[in-house]
Amino acid sequence: MRSLRVVLMFLCLVGISRAMHAQLMDNKPLGANSQQLPAYLKDATIVQRLNQPLPLEASFADESGKTVTLGSLLHGRPIALALVYFKCAMLCPQVLHGLQEGLKASGFAAGKDFDVVVASIDPMDAPADAAKAKQEFLAGMGQTGAAAQSGVHFLTGQPTAIALLSASTGFHYVRIPGTDGKMDQFAHSSVIMFATPDGRLSQYLSGIQYEARDVRLALVSASDRRIATAKDLVLLYCCNYVPSSGRYTVAVLRLLAFAALLMLAGMGTGFYLMMRSSGTRGAAA
Repeated sequence: MRSLRVVLMFLCLVGISRAMHAQLMDNKPLGANSQQLPAYLKDATIVQRLNQPLPLEASFADESGKTVTLGSLLHGRPIALALVYFKCAMLCPQVLHGLQEGLKASGFAAGKDFDVVVASIDPMDAPADAAKAKQEFLAGMGQTGAAAQSGVHFLTGQPTAIALLSASTGFHYVRIPGTDGKMDQFAHSSVIMFATPDGRLSQYLSGIQYEARDVRLALVSASDRRIATAKDLVLLYCCNYVPSSGRYTVAVLRLLAFAALLMLAGMGTGFYLMMRSSGTRGAAA
C-alpha cells in the first residue's frame, strides 16, 4: 500500500512538471482567460529607455492652465514620473495610489528631495482634471505645504507633446473604442519611472505597488546619491537593480563580501584591544 502511494505521488509530480514545462515553453500564464487577450493589447507595452533624455522642449499645461515645458520643471532634484489619464477609473488610480504610498513611505519630501511629474496621455483631459487629481495625490501623501505644491506637477497636453513624451519613455498605449463608438479608454502598462535632475531616465518600477525601499533607492540613485544616507549607500551596495523585473534584488556576493568585511573589521578591532590590554598589564607588572 505504501509503495502504491509513492507511485501515485511520483505520477502526480511528473504530471505537474510536464504541465509547468509546457506552460513555460508556451510563455503563457496559467488560465484560459489570459490566453484570450485581445491582439491590440500586445502594443500596450513598455520599452525601457534607460539613460535616454526626456523631451525637455515639449510643452504642456500644468494644473493651473499655465504653459510649461518639461525642462522648466527641472530643479536639480530627481524626478518621479508617471503617465496616466485623469478620467481613468481602473488602472491609473491604482498606479497613482502606489506611487503616492511609495513616495510617502520613502522618507523624502516632495519639492525638497524630489519632484513629481504626472502627465496625462489623453488630450481630452483638462487642467481642471489635473488640479483635482493633484490635490487628491498630495492629500494622500500627507504633504500639502508650499514646497510640495511647487514640486508636484500634473500635466495635460496636446497629441504632439504626448506622443513625444510617450516615445521618449517607451510608454506605449492603445486607445480603445467605448460602447458609444468614441475612443474614450486607453490600454497601457502599469509602471512608474524615475529621471535624473538633468532629465535622463534612470529606472522603471513595474506593477501597482512599489516597495518603499525600491522607491527610496530609485530616488537616491537618480540623484546620483546626493540625497543618500549611510544606510542608503549600504543598501545600494548590497542590492542590484534588475531592469527586466523593475525591482531591487539582494546581491548575494556583495552581501557576503560586506559581511566578510565587517567580520574582518571586528576581528581586527578585537585583536587590537587584546594587544593593547596585554601591553597595559605588562607595563603595570
